[in-house]
Amino acid sequence: MNDMTGDRRSAFYSAIQRFLQERRDAKLEKLTPDDPKRDELIAQFIPETWLDDAARRVGQIQAVTHSLKAIHPDARGTSLYRPPDQLPVRDEIGSHSLGPDFAGDVVGNAAALDVYKFLRVTVDGRSLLDWMLAGDADLKAAMSSKPALAEGWIEAFIGLVQPRGVAASHTRAKQLFWLTGSDAADDADYHLLAPLYASSLAQAVYFSIQESRFSEAAKTARQAKREQRQHDSGYADYPNLAIQKLGGTKPQNISQLNSERRGDNYLLASLPPHWKSEPVKAPFGVESAFPLFARRKLVRQSVRALKRFLESDPDPTMETRDRVEDLLTEIIDELVGFAAELHQALEPGWSADHRCELTEEEQLWLDPDRAETDTDFAADWQRMDWPARLGKRFGNWLNGALEGKLPVGSIEQRHWAKELLLDAQWAGKLYEQRTRLEAPHYIPTRGAS
Repeated sequence: MNDMTGDRRSAFYSAIQRFLQERRDAKLEKLTPDDPKRDELIAQFIPETWLDDAARRVGQIQAVTHSLKAIHPDARGTSLYRPPDQLPVRDEIGSHSLGPDFAGDVVGNAAALDVYKFLRVTVDGRSLLDWMLAGDADLKAAMSSKPALAEGWIEAFIGLVQPRGVAASHTRAKQLFWLTGSDAADDADYHLLAPLYASSLAQAVYFSIQESRFSEAAKTARQAKREQRQHDSGYADYPNLAIQKLGGTKPQNISQLNSERRGDNYLLASLPPHWKSEPVKAPFGVESAFPLFARRKLVRQSVRALKRFLESDPDPTMETRDRVEDLLTEIIDELVGFAAELHQALEPGWSADHRCELTEEEQLWLDPDRAETDTDFAADWQRMDWPARLGKRFGNWLNGALEGKLPVGSIEQRHWAKELLLDAQWAGKLYEQRTRLEAPHYIPTRGAS
C-alpha cells in the first residue's frame, strides 16, 4: 500500500468516525452519566455495528430529484432520481439546468434519514455516496477490513439511487391522460402523465431567492438605494412572492430537503401584468384630434413604414397594393382604438364643454353618446354626412404625414378617405353606434371625394 492510498483510506475512515462520534455525542448529552442506556447507545455507534444497521435501514428511504410526496403526503407511487446530466437539454430553465453540484433529495421513513446524512459526508469534494457509485477501493477498505462485508454494505447503500419496482401512480397523485393516438374513445390511445415535484430544482430556487433577499450583499445594496448612493452591485426583487408550506408541522415527512427548508417552498408570481395606463384626457384646446392620434407608438411606426415603402417607388403590382393595404389597415385599426378609448374613458357630452375646439365631424365621431341627451347633436349625428367629412380629414392628415418627396395629393387623399370608410372594423363599430342611436345605416361617401 503506497502513501497516497493510505492517506485516502485514512481520510475516509476519519470522516466516518467523525460523523458517528458527533451523532453519538449529541445523543449522550441527553442522558445522565449514570443512565443505563449509555452503554447500549455507545455500542450502537461502533462503526461496524452502525454501518450494518444502516445498510439494512437504507431500504426504507430513496434518493430522488423528482418527488411524489410533495404532490400529496399520502401518495405511494413512484418518485424518480434523475441527475441533471441524464435529462434532455432544453432552452427553458428546469432541472437539466442544475450543475453537477445539484442537491439530491431523499424520501421515505424519516427515522432513516440519518443514513442519507451519512452518505452525504464529503471527502475530497465528493460525497461518500458518489465514491461508492464510483467503486472506490480506498473507501471500501476504510469501511471494513472484511471486503465481502464492505461490498455488501456498499451494494445496499447505492441502491438508494436506483429505480425500485415498476413505475406506478396513485389515487392521490396528480394524473393526466394525454391523447397520443387518433381515437379519443380508445383507452389504448392515451398515455398517463404523472407530474412530480422537481425537488432538486426547488432547492436551488429556494437558496437563490434566499441569497437575493437576506444576504449581507443584498442588504447593503438595498440600503444604498434607500440612501441614493452608488453601489458596486445590484440586487434582485421578487414581487408578489408566495410561500407554500409542505408537510405542515412535520416537513420531514415530505423529504429531507423540505425539512431543511422548514417546509418553505417559494412560488413565483405568475399573474398577468397589472396594466397602468395614463389617464385619458379630453382633447381640449385643439382643432383636430389627429395630431394627438399621430403620437401613438404604433401609428408612428406604421406611418414611417408606409412612407419608406412609398419612397422606394415600388412597382405597381398586386404585392405593392397588398403591402399598402396592410399598413393602412394597421393605421385604421389604431384609429378605431383611439376613438374607443375616448368613448369608454370620458363622460358623454364632454364635447359640449367650452374648451372643446374640435370640428363638428370630430365631435360627432369622438363623443357619439352625447346624442342621447342633446337633440341638436343627435340630429346632426343621425344625418350621417359626417363620416365622409371625417374620412376627408383622415385623408388630409395622412397626406400631410407622408408629404415631402412623396407624390401624394388629392387623388391619394381620396383613396385614404375611402379606405377608412370601407374598413371592416371602422364600419362595424359605426354600425353598432347607428343601431343603438337609431340612425340611418346608409353612409354617404360623396363628402370624401
